[in-house]
Parts: sequence; C-alpha cells; structure tokens
Amino acid sequence: MPSRSPEPPPNRLSPWRTVVFGLQHVLVMYTGCVAVPLVFGAALGLDKTTIATLVNADLLVAGLITVVQAVGIGKLLGARMPVVAGASFTAVNPMILIGQEYGLPAVYGSMIAAGIFGILVALPFARLLRFFPPIVRGAAVTMIGLSLIGKAVTMIFGDTTPDGTRLALAVGVAAVIVALMRYGRGVLAQSAVLVALVLGTFAAAGLSMTDFGGVGDAGWLGLPNPFAFGAPEFPIAGIASMCLVMLVIYAESTAYLLSVSETTGQPAGRAQLARGLAADGASAVLAGFLTSFPDTIFAQNVSLVRITGIVSRAVTAVAGGFLVILGLVPKMGEVVASLPGPVIGAVSLVMFATVAGVGIATIAQADLARNDNLVIVSLAMGVGMIPIVAPQIYAELPSAAKIVLGGAITSTVLVAFVLNLIFNHLTLPRALRRTRPDHEPSPAAPQPKSTTEEVSA
Repeated sequence: MPSRSPEPPPNRLSPWRTVVFGLQHVLVMYTGCVAVPLVFGAALGLDKTTIATLVNADLLVAGLITVVQAVGIGKLLGARMPVVAGASFTAVNPMILIGQEYGLPAVYGSMIAAGIFGILVALPFARLLRFFPPIVRGAAVTMIGLSLIGKAVTMIFGDTTPDGTRLALAVGVAAVIVALMRYGRGVLAQSAVLVALVLGTFAAAGLSMTDFGGVGDAGWLGLPNPFAFGAPEFPIAGIASMCLVMLVIYAESTAYLLSVSETTGQPAGRAQLARGLAADGASAVLAGFLTSFPDTIFAQNVSLVRITGIVSRAVTAVAGGFLVILGLVPKMGEVVASLPGPVIGAVSLVMFATVAGVGIATIAQADLARNDNLVIVSLAMGVGMIPIVAPQIYAELPSAAKIVLGGAITSTVLVAFVLNLIFNHLTLPRALRRTRPDHEPSPAAPQPKSTTEEVSA
C-alpha cells in the first residue's frame, strides 16, 4: 500500500537527484510543448522570428504554471501535486479558425475571456464531472488528434509538390521513434521523440534542408513582449469557442490529476481539483497577455511519475524552473522555429496520432455494448469529421457559427455533451417509460462511475 503521509519517502531526494529528475520531466514533455506554437504558426503563415517568439512565450507560461501547480498560491491556485503543465493541443484548431476569421488580436482576446471563464467555473466543474464521462472526453480527445494530422502532413511537405526526399526523411524520423519506444529503456525510451528530433535535424542538415541563420541574431536573454500582436479583441464567437475548449481542457486535466493522486496515495478532494483546474484557467489569461497558449496537465509526465515512483513536488517545481529559463532565452526559440519541416512534421504526426489513440482508449472505458453510448460517440465523431472532410459546407455560414460549429473539436464536444445529457441524465416522461420494452435498459439510468474508472480515463 502506498504511504498516505504528507511527505512519503520518495519525496526525500538529494538536491542533485531533484535537479536530474526535474530535467527528465522537461525532456519528456519538451517536444510536445513546442509543437503547439509550431503548428499554429505554420497554419497562419507566420515568419520564423514570430514563431520563435511564440515558442519562448509558450515555454515561459508552461514553466510558471508548472511551478504554481507544484507549490500552489494559497487556497486559490495550484493542485500542489507533482504534475507538469504544457500547451494544450485542444486549443490549436479553434485558435487557427479565430485567427483566420478575425485576426491574431481576437485569438488572444478570446483566450483571456475564456481563461477568466475557466477560473470562475473551476469549482463548479469539479462538482459536475459526471457530465463529462469517458464517452464525452474520449470523443473530444480523439477528434483533437485526428483534426491535427493534416497540419502535420502540411509541415512535412510544405506548400510544394510532395517529393521523395522529404517523405524519406519523415519516415526515418518516425521509424527512430518507434524503434526507441520498442527497444529503448528508461530515459532513452521516454526521450524517443526528442532523440528522433535531434537525429532528424542532423540528417536534414546533411541534405541541405536546414536554415539556422536567424539563430545568431537572436539574443541570449529576452523578456516577454505583452500583446505582441496588438490590443486584444473580443469577438463573441471566438470567446464561445475558446470557452468550450477550456471545458475540454478541464476534463483532460481532471483525469490526469486523479491519476496522479492515485499514484501518490493521497486522494484529491474537490477543492484540490478545483485549484488545479483554476491554474489551467489562469494559464489562458497569462497566455493571452504574453501571446502563448492555454496549458493542461501533460499526460507523458503523469506516466513518468507512475513509472519512476518519484512523487516529489520539488522535482516538478524544478522542471518548471527549467522551462522558465528556456522561455527567457530567445536563441532557444529561434532554434526550435528553424527546425526542418519534414522532421517536426513527422514528430507531430506521431504525437497527434498518439493523442487520437489516447482518446480511443478513453472511449473504451465506457460500455460500448450499450446502444446509447455507441450512438453518442458515433454521431459526435461523425459530426466532428465534417469540417475535416468537407470544410466547404460551412463556408457560407456567419462567422460566429463557422467558428463554433465549423471546428472539428468544438462540434464534437457539443454533440457528445448534448447526447450524453439526453441519454444518461434527462428523465423520460412517465408515459414514454411505460411504452419501453421490459428488456430495453432505460437511458435515464446512467452507469455509476467510480474514481478508479475516472483515473483510468
């Protein structure tokens, strides 16, 4: 049985081990964190210098929120758990749609408004988790991965006609990741993505496919530039879309916080969950000011805590410190922004596909033998695929409807949430209940969800 004392034995680490394990957390999550600004910048056609600025702001915000989650700010923010925060893929597609429709100032204005909304609803959400069962969360996470795969393919081939060299390089990078995850051990397996990224960049340099000319001009120390794209704007459609994104982020983070609480042997109460979620909301507000991205708990770091058994909050606080330092070094952002497209695209493809796989695993926690659950996930995924396979259908809609309904993630969440309410929470009128066959289960009686099931999700 794991210890339930306030400071279990794995927390008592020497300073050098604390630093080493903190650095390991950074290595595990780094590529996933910086992939978000790279995808966002490429989709909106931003130049390398601007993307580098986004990368630095992304790392800085992730570091600050990670420290908050580890240490806490009174009874307001931070779960005080060994978790690492990073930019959420959930927000990428809605941010791209808002940017294309209203411009970048609207992206960050909508983000600030959604962050404030998130802080306000953190405690109510912790009380209403039953409305976001695995069938809803899983559909949303699966669609996040599927909707981003096209962006990865675009990064691999760029705007040019596909050629064999770029394809071969991308396949090689993906093969390295698979080989290390299959045959690697320890930190090598956990850092498979980062190793493949480095090896792929060296291979691209040998093929004259790299350009790091801007790195030399970047400084070693730089402070964040608030509102780099101008004063924020607040379109209603953008705010509504980002508020939906915030709810999905909360559902993800809640599952991961519950998983970590099981690993540490210290059950998380509603107040603790609410503080952790409020930190995610605060990340969106801070990101809106610093032109970054909303953060969520990173699944790979949750897995690392479980694998190593190191549950020290000091370790993740050190990881947050490393991220803050990296965020204040413009050269680092320029290096990441200059990575060759086929390499970062291949890495992103693997990660996006893995996100979809995590969503499928979450859906599997639900009882799919029940027709109602099957209808919920099938229809939600079907509607969510429409903007991907036939985006022209939404071309003539008003801007507000296009952003909310024309986004694969937001439309999936809306349909799954509403159908779950209809099948599992709304009571049928008495007359209709009498007409149901005796052998047919009533959708008004939801399956009870235990803490263990939520953790598994």
